[in-house]
Amino acid sequence: MTGGWDALAAELDAWSAAGQTAEVWWRDDDAGIPCPALDRLLALAAETATPLSLAVIPAKAEAALAATLDRHPAETAVLQHGAAHHNCAPPGAKKCELVDPVLLPALPEELHRCRVGLEQLFGKRFRPVMVPPWNRIAAGLRATLPSLGFEGLSTYKAREAVEPLPGLRQTNCHVDILQWRPQRRFLGTDAALALLTGHLAAKRAGVADAAEPSGILSHHQVHDEAAWDFLTALFRRLARHPAVRLLPAERVFAMSAAVAGRAVP
Repeated sequence: MTGGWDALAAELDAWSAAGQTAEVWWRDDDAGIPCPALDRLLALAAETATPLSLAVIPAKAEAALAATLDRHPAETAVLQHGAAHHNCAPPGAKKCELVDPVLLPALPEELHRCRVGLEQLFGKRFRPVMVPPWNRIAAGLRATLPSLGFEGLSTYKAREAVEPLPGLRQTNCHVDILQWRPQRRFLGTDAALALLTGHLAAKRAGVADAAEPSGILSHHQVHDEAAWDFLTALFRRLARHPAVRLLPAERVFAMSAAVAGRAVP
């Protein structure tokens, strides 16, 4: 094993020695249509018995995707990845689809329409959780999510609060396995493992939110072979370690009271 794998194993062993459970979840973004990469992703999830949370772009979702998920034994939930994954940010600003409703007054209603469509397409597999494209959402739009029927929110890096709004549970990802600039490629084994091991260590030490599961973020459509090799090795190791609990979306975004079905304001 590399030093990174050794460090992860040592950290997980420390969780075992402390009688604690390291909760981990897996989110994959930008799904829409079936493709060989999606089949490979689902096969890996099934092989390692890892629940998968698939962030689906509503504008690209097809009935064929629902049929593909139904054919696979993987435990897969569908989350909502914005509306169309279009950049709506003003010139010069960072990319963002989920901008303030002041800029796009019709956006809240569009998100609600997309949520209803995904629920109809995927049924019980769908969870009313918003995953913002580029992991960005304006505060003004975030404030509308519970009234639009969303129970959860997921972006990137440590959350600021378990419930940023009443009825809205936030659980983020902490390990993006891709490097996006200057070129898109696998981040690297040691770098990715350092993010995961560091988050687990911070939770165990009480300097990070111990109740937030450590989130692995992937993008199946753009993985190179190194990314696939890493995910395979990672989830095989996590699945067999006694200190690890791999969580489905239902557990990651569990709420004390449901908010689905509230009317659009």
